[in-house]
Amino acid sequence: MIFRKSPSSSLRALGAAFLCVLLAVLAAGCGGGGTGGSAAAPGTPSARASVSAPRTPDWARGMRTVRVEALPAQARETLRLIDRGGPYPYRQDGTVFGNFERVLPKQKRGYYHEYTVRTPGSRDRGARRIVTGGGGEFYYTDDHYDSFKAVLR
Repeated sequence: MIFRKSPSSSLRALGAAFLCVLLAVLAAGCGGGGTGGSAAAPGTPSARASVSAPRTPDWARGMRTVRVEALPAQARETLRLIDRGGPYPYRQDGTVFGNFERVLPKQKRGYYHEYTVRTPGSRDRGARRIVTGGGGEFYYTDDHYDSFKAVLR
C-alpha cells in the first residue's frame, strides 16, 4: 500500500518548517538588530563582540562609552582598588568630586567621588581619573575632567 500526503498537509509541513527557521533566525539576532549595517557572519570578531558587549545602562545613554577591557592598565588597576575599598596611592583618592565642569549629570554634592589613575612618567597625579557615582556609575577621564566616558563593566 502506498501512502501519499495530501497537498494541504504538505503545505502545512512546509509552513511549519518555514516558521521554525524564521523563529530561529529572529532568536539568533541575525536580522541586523536595526543597526543599519549587515549582520556579521557567526564566528567573526564583530559577531563575537556584539554577543559579549554589555548593555548600555540608562545612566550612560547619550555619553561616549568605554569597556573596561579597553581602558589603560592603570585605570583597570584603579577600578580593582575601588572594588576592594583601597588602599589608595594618593590622599585625594575617594574624595568628593564637585562636578564643577558640569560634564556629568547634575547631582547633589557628595554624589560623585574621584580616584587617580596613575600616568606613567608623570611627576604628579596626571590628568587621568575614575569618577564614581552614588548609583553605581563609573566614569573615566584622561583630560582632567574636560570629557568623560561611561565605563561599561
